Amino acid sequence: MNSAWRFRPGPVTHMLVVWIGMGILVSAGYGRAQACTLPPDHAGLIFPVERVDPVWTCRLQAILQNHTTESRLGPIRTALSEPLYRHLLDHPPFTADMIRRLHLGRYRSEARGPGRFWGDDGEGTKGIVQLVYEDPTSRIYFLEGTHEGRWLPHVTGTAVVFLRTGAMRDANNNEATDSTLVAYTKLDNRFLSGLVSLLQPLVSSVVTSRLQKGVETVDRLGAMIKQDPQRVMSALAGPPSLPEHHVAFLKQTLMGPQSTGEGSSDGGSIP
Repeated sequence: MNSAWRFRPGPVTHMLVVWIGMGILVSAGYGRAQACTLPPDHAGLIFPVERVDPVWTCRLQAILQNHTTESRLGPIRTALSEPLYRHLLDHPPFTADMIRRLHLGRYRSEARGPGRFWGDDGEGTKGIVQLVYEDPTSRIYFLEGTHEGRWLPHVTGTAVVFLRTGAMRDANNNEATDSTLVAYTKLDNRFLSGLVSLLQPLVSSVVTSRLQKGVETVDRLGAMIKQDPQRVMSALAGPPSLPEHHVAFLKQTLMGPQSTGEGSSDGGSIP
């Protein structure tokens, strides 16, 4: 055959091949995401996992199916109204600032995008927290970070945390919030993961203690807000100044029905 009649791919042909290849990759990726599923039952709590963005489903499934430890904490009652509790959850940098100014802990946090935050508990654990799903009662978080400790030097890993909250009334008929957390952690280090039977009690203890301390710190914050609102507002008024809308929300909350004169240790009004 005359060579002049042979097919010779040109620029347009190469572009078509690239687009077809990309289409195949995207379709394959979508098919894998569709194939991934998440169990709805976690430590007896049912979560609407079918509403999770498919982009996240496979990432979460990989942790759930190969987790190193599983921990449940709660239900724990926190002395905060549900609106204030949710506000603190939604704004970790503001919450961390409050905790430091009131000398309740050394937490630090920075926003790194929509629903994405960097955090440091001041005791060796730091990393990124990403909100994957939320509704009025349930939240699902993806975490990746590191831990430096006496017994676990420089451990890296990922985790999935399921959070269930609910508005309650305490024994004095004050507003409160109950929260239950179920956490699955997966270590990155293959050697450590291979020793899971030996390390599981230790890793579980570290994870549980971190979750426990976080919840207890928020509870102490809630108790201080209820008992001594003037001290809280005075601490927040100091330099450097905090975002005004956060301070205004807190002040409005303190002036609500749950914060009458008896809520302050000295019976004073909110400044």
